[in-house]
Amino acid sequence: MSIDRFIIKKLDSCHEERTRLNLVKLFKLRIQKAEKAENANYKTG
Repeated sequence: MSIDRFIIKKLDSCHEERTRLNLVKLFKLRIQKAEKAENANYKTG
């Protein structure tokens, strides 16, 4: 299972507010990192 699917699965089942916020932050960071990598590949490709 990929880390992204793991985060989504945990978000779906988690009921603790603080943990949910941390999972959302983590997911946002992963999206931003992927966007930066995609932009870097676009510029060099």
